[in-house]
Amino acid sequence: MAVTDEAIEKIKAMIVAGDLRPGDRLPREADLAERLGLSRNSLREAVKALSLIRVLDVRQGDGTYVTSLAPQLLLDALSFIVDFHRDDTVLEFFEVRRILEPAATVLAAQRMTEDDVRELRTVFADLSDDAGIDELVANDLSFHHRIASGAGNALLCSLIDSLSGPTTRARIWRGLTQAGAVEKTREQHAAILDAIATRQPELARSWATVHVAGVEDWLRVALQRPVG
Repeated sequence: MAVTDEAIEKIKAMIVAGDLRPGDRLPREADLAERLGLSRNSLREAVKALSLIRVLDVRQGDGTYVTSLAPQLLLDALSFIVDFHRDDTVLEFFEVRRILEPAATVLAAQRMTEDDVRELRTVFADLSDDAGIDELVANDLSFHHRIASGAGNALLCSLIDSLSGPTTRARIWRGLTQAGAVEKTREQHAAILDAIATRQPELARSWATVHVAGVEDWLRVALQRPVG
């Protein structure tokens, strides 16, 4: 289990056990890290992840609180994590993405108009270095949709778009738990964009494969499922 996931599980266990109740303030970071046997950095990342799915409320200058949700709603929010780790069928969607998206990227490098490329550049530029997870996932979905659309094959675009929904949860969880997710996404998107703009189909295919396979490989590890 990843360090951040372990930290999240330990905080979740405190909430489920009633050691932390809705409205309660978390102990000081140093004290809680020592109590849970965690580094302060992994605890900080866990708090950030749980605040993004509204389990915790970080109040600047005041502290971090368990959200004042009804207990059942709180557990429903926590089930986001549990369900994610139980359901590995999403891997099948990523395997199909790994087949279709590089092919669409090849066609995009051959068929996108200059206007299409400019629009793709605009989408890429919209993702700032300090983007949050919501912005990262939304931008990633838009970037890939533009490429699929630019491939000039409506059926292929429709198939790729249909894979977006089932893989969104994994994209969100990767962004929450993997250090440098924004930077890595920007670097790989830049390489794909450059290959498309310079009309290098095979280079575009290679970068698209690396990009999609990277998320798939991370997911296999996160689900503790061996490759192959």
